[in-house]
Amino acid sequence: MDLNSSPPNSNSNTAIPVVSTFSSPFENRPSAQDGPNGWTRKPISLWPGMYQSPVTNALWEARSKIFERFFLDPPKDAPPQSELLNKTPAQSRTTILYNFSSDYILREQYRDPWNEVRIGKLLEDLDALAGTISVKHCSDDDSTTRPLLLVTASVDKIVLKKPISVDIDLKIVGAVIWVGRSSIEIQLEVTQSSKEGFDNSDSVALSANFIFVARDSKTGKAAPVNRISPETEREKLLFEEAEARNNLRKRKRGGGDKRELENGEVNRLETLLAEGRIFCDMPALADRDSILLRDTRLENSLICQPQQRNIHGRIFGGFLMHRAFELAFSTAYAFAGLVPYFLEVDHVDFLRPVDVGDFLRFKSCVLYTEVNPDQPLINIEVVAHVTRPELRSSEVSNTFYFTFTVRPEAKAKKNGFRILNVVPATEEEARHIVDRMDSQALLSTRGFGK
Repeated sequence: MDLNSSPPNSNSNTAIPVVSTFSSPFENRPSAQDGPNGWTRKPISLWPGMYQSPVTNALWEARSKIFERFFLDPPKDAPPQSELLNKTPAQSRTTILYNFSSDYILREQYRDPWNEVRIGKLLEDLDALAGTISVKHCSDDDSTTRPLLLVTASVDKIVLKKPISVDIDLKIVGAVIWVGRSSIEIQLEVTQSSKEGFDNSDSVALSANFIFVARDSKTGKAAPVNRISPETEREKLLFEEAEARNNLRKRKRGGGDKRELENGEVNRLETLLAEGRIFCDMPALADRDSILLRDTRLENSLICQPQQRNIHGRIFGGFLMHRAFELAFSTAYAFAGLVPYFLEVDHVDFLRPVDVGDFLRFKSCVLYTEVNPDQPLINIEVVAHVTRPELRSSEVSNTFYFTFTVRPEAKAKKNGFRILNVVPATEEEARHIVDRMDSQALLSTRGFGK
């Protein structure tokens, strides 16, 4: 039989149909604005959530009543909100539930190779939920005013307190806990019951605090937001803690924590550089238990696509965190030679917006390690650069700091496992390591981000 010929009665032009796995941007509800197929077209502003996680899609639908009126028929000269409202944390409190125990498809979308939830996707969902909560707080429920533009400004330290199983239902609860003039802090808690099922109460598996800032959607300038009125004792305590964090951020921006290098600091730099110089000048004599920082680097690049945009047309902040986490995990894996286990992500500032079409480069390295026999720590830095080849420019959009350890079960199987010290080759690298160590120690002593 001629391999190039088609079997009898076959149609060589028959194509295999491919269908979208996302929800349709059309609804089977007839109306006066029905399209040619009798379907109602959703506003284009609600489409971006379709291309993210199932949670993001659901949250976009939840926001539809607020945004639909604006994007379907945007008022040309709509005034800003005239009077600020007093709102309670309860008015913005939002809960999402992952029905992992009963929804097989959802479970598979979030499963990692170790039967736990993919942390990168969870970070993406946290940002989306925080955005929805900020919209609820800032809404004045007046269809004649223009809504605010709300963007992620920063993320406080996110700490994983226990493994998150993909077989047990998961819940995220969030609410606004503090408000400044044009900024909002949202606290999110991820809870899950124990695997054994003996205790029906949920325990906190992960907590995170997001800072959003409000801009006037017409002028782009900072805009005032609705005030917050905490009611319960816990809400009042959370407000006070958030106020303290805000004051600390102001001092850091104003240079309040800057200081001249002291003799002890110079000695730390010299100690770090000493081994690095041996690696550079006499590599055959270098300590075999150490490695140069530059030899731990990984990198990946991408062009930002329309499917990754948020409702304002910019690249979704959760998407950036997701990609940064995946690279950090890979860097820790390649460095340790064992499967890493995520512990926390330090404070993240969103310095520059990322647009559709931008050339984004993620660069990672192992910044330093803590050689603890019980729980070795691997501290990873990931820097996101917005690169413009035609302008010969590259700007930092975000810097992420992740901390990993290694899974105990993996370490137990590898006899003689050891983690290497990371040493700098330049004074700039040494200063950077010392600054990060001091920054983490400062936050720990002041109790922030816990």
